[in-house]
Amino acid sequence: MNAWQKWQNLYIPKRFIVLGLCALAILISYADRSNIAVAIVYMSNEFGWSSTTQGLILSSFFVGYLTTQVLGGVLADRFGGKWVLGVAAFGWTIFTLLTPSAAKLGFNYLVLCRILLGISEGACFPSVHSLIASWAPLEERSQAVAIVTTSNVIGSVVSLPVSTWLGSSPWGWESIFWLFGSAGIAWSLLWQIYGGSNPSTYPGISKEELDLILKNDHKRTNLGYSVLESNSEEEIMDNEDIINVENNEIAEDNVNLISDEFDEPVSSIKTSNPSHIPWRLILSRREVWAILVSYFCNSWGFFIFFTWLPTYYLDRFRVDIKHLGYFAVLPYIVQGITGFFVGMLADYLIHRIQVRVIIVRRLAQIIGSCGIAIFLLLTVYLAKTPLEGIIFLAIGFGLNSFTCAGMSVSQLDIAPRYSGVIYGLGNSLGVIPGILGVAITGWILDSTERNWSIIWNSSAALYFTGTLVFISWVGEKVVIE
Repeated sequence: MNAWQKWQNLYIPKRFIVLGLCALAILISYADRSNIAVAIVYMSNEFGWSSTTQGLILSSFFVGYLTTQVLGGVLADRFGGKWVLGVAAFGWTIFTLLTPSAAKLGFNYLVLCRILLGISEGACFPSVHSLIASWAPLEERSQAVAIVTTSNVIGSVVSLPVSTWLGSSPWGWESIFWLFGSAGIAWSLLWQIYGGSNPSTYPGISKEELDLILKNDHKRTNLGYSVLESNSEEEIMDNEDIINVENNEIAEDNVNLISDEFDEPVSSIKTSNPSHIPWRLILSRREVWAILVSYFCNSWGFFIFFTWLPTYYLDRFRVDIKHLGYFAVLPYIVQGITGFFVGMLADYLIHRIQVRVIIVRRLAQIIGSCGIAIFLLLTVYLAKTPLEGIIFLAIGFGLNSFTCAGMSVSQLDIAPRYSGVIYGLGNSLGVIPGILGVAITGWILDSTERNWSIIWNSSAALYFTGTLVFISWVGEKVVIE
């Protein structure tokens, strides 16, 4: 057998193909949204925009982004993530390509284009998390979430220096959007060929891989997961840990949905109609609110970094405009590298060393959120040179990647069937800082003679607050099944 025949006979796990394309989709989507952080510096020079105007343009993306978070998760959980992600990618690709034309038509057209870009990208992350719930074996979930989540960092790593190079090139800032829009077209073609919502119907999947994936329905109690090993009515009635829910109401009036003790055994609540989203039940669980509040608090600093970091380097350290993207990219590189190993470490601790899920989630969130808050404050008060600032931020970003094993994966622990919905809710709350925080940042800079300390102090305070809420309310068992 020659090398070509051996290559043809080589079996590539289908979950790697599908989840790899999901990671690539997130990479491209973040590149499409983050490139304007560099492009707007060139655009402002051409069009004479103030910081307040820049803030409105940068925040307009998140107005649209907010609208499809929950909708994307609901549709993906109910009908499958392939077509939801495919339609979303087609939309954000079109509006990326249209951005230069919209900017030249005027401020209002650009804002509308950014809103439509946000609407399209809003369904990306929720649909991907729904696909993770369908495709990732239990032992690989933290890794899958970490790799997929880290892809947004890689998108920024690619986007910022490439955008800087293109913006200073003879092709001008317009070429930034043309290049990344073309990448979206290429991905869409690959997704139509190799994407899939359900491993059971995916062409060419092996029985061994399918069995490994479908073991997701059997949760191990010694790791903090509740056990649901049979769907028969008789066994469900005999299982005291399962509570049947009908029409989104709890059958027993005396069931206490909000547990006062954080580490006590938690009952799993089984919905009678899997296609019905139990909104009241979802929003009544403290484990869900641990995720939602954490997303809001962490997103405040994240989106300000995401949209204003190049401008911060320009203001604080007087970095040459031609080098902005290169200075801004190092923290994302460190975050990306660290995030890749965080997921593997979390899965190793849980499934090999048998550390409880809740302990891993709490420690990861503490390291991730408090770490970036501390090093952000060190940047504000101790950094005197661009090198010092970038080192402090790089360390903070690297530690922040630990949240991939904390809040970013928690919905898969407590409600895998509704992981897309819960992620959509969390990201919806997380988008609010993208709207308010990004716009307010521009206004603060114009009103306080560019006082960045106010901006970063408030971001650090929210990081600490979100950590406290998460470690108090986080869950480890499946509470909604």
